[in-house]
Amino acid sequence: MADIRKRTGKKGTTYQVRYPSSSTVSGYTFKSFKTLKEARYFLESGDTQQQCSGLDTTIYTVSDAIDKWLHICEAEGSNDREPVTEYTLHIYNYHARFMKRYSWEKDLQELTTPDIVNFRSWLIENCPSRYTARKTLTYFHGMMREMVLRGHLLHNIASGVSISSQSRYKTPVEIPTHQDIANMLAAADRLASSKHPHIANAWRKYRPMLYLAVDSGMRPQEYLALSHSAILDNGVFIDRAIDGSGNSISVTKTQAGRRKIELSPKTMRLLKDYAENHSQKNDYDLVFPSQSGKWQCKRNWRNRAFAPACIEAGLFAEKEVDGKLVKKIKFKPYTLRHYFASVLIENHTNPKRLQKLMGHEDVKLTFSVYGHLIEAAEETESDHKGILSQLNMVSCGEFVANQLGAAE
Repeated sequence: MADIRKRTGKKGTTYQVRYPSSSTVSGYTFKSFKTLKEARYFLESGDTQQQCSGLDTTIYTVSDAIDKWLHICEAEGSNDREPVTEYTLHIYNYHARFMKRYSWEKDLQELTTPDIVNFRSWLIENCPSRYTARKTLTYFHGMMREMVLRGHLLHNIASGVSISSQSRYKTPVEIPTHQDIANMLAAADRLASSKHPHIANAWRKYRPMLYLAVDSGMRPQEYLALSHSAILDNGVFIDRAIDGSGNSISVTKTQAGRRKIELSPKTMRLLKDYAENHSQKNDYDLVFPSQSGKWQCKRNWRNRAFAPACIEAGLFAEKEVDGKLVKKIKFKPYTLRHYFASVLIENHTNPKRLQKLMGHEDVKLTFSVYGHLIEAAEETESDHKGILSQLNMVSCGEFVANQLGAAE
């Protein structure tokens, strides 16, 4: 692995590039530059690759590298992750087609940073959307990192080349108030106690699901796939989810998604009562299966349970559509996950702990989505008292500044 080291000596500061070489005893060759910019250019331009040997050149073209990366993702998992699901592999293949459509004029080991910049420009012009272009370049980065790890490249010359984008939440996420959630859960209680047997029977299942969603911050695809074996004494262990296609249950998308969530006593009572006394037996160990014995569809959960609970709670607005008044609910099932996060932030949960409970692989995502809430909580806590006011200072009763001035 090549790197840059800062050196300060009699001749001043220099920047030394160290890169592998089979022609030296140490296995490395060094080259010094006067500026960091020059050192970085040398490292990222591909010059180091041309000046050293020992690389595994069995992967010769960019297309070969892409195919190798896809195989690794499917067979063993890239970058120490679990093997990807069939659905995720389908997405990777979709973006790989854009990578291969580009006219790569150089072989893999000959690529330089300007080549990747040109590829980025092509993606922006030829992909159906900027989002697709950004995701394709992101997966290209993953492929290049894998080639470095496998010894086919000395350095990831794509590093630093990206397509800027805003957060997927272009506006701050809308958070229900505590009263909104209380009204929603009270609505679930009423629906479960309905005099209409059909409604009461349906809400025997939907009620613990709604409580679980609020109390755990789980994604809909996670609690819809909840297994009996995942129910613990005081919470649940999240280790699987419905994949993006909706056609299968798989492990969580990333290792970070595997997590334990403690639940309130009431939620535990509702969950265990349903699991032990009412849950339909099925081949997938599901706590909340559909009538067919498979997992529920996210759309059905939204339309048959979440939306009616919102309407019962008064959390809707009437809008005119084609001359008719339609009730449009204020929130989505995923909003309950945001509410869970907001309560943690309100209680000043450590950001790393917040990241773990939310199942985020990178804390950057946590700050991207909930940064405005974290900032608001910090401002409320500090109450704008200033830094010095937080120091535990005890006055000595003397004005030291005068003494210092007199001494001078």
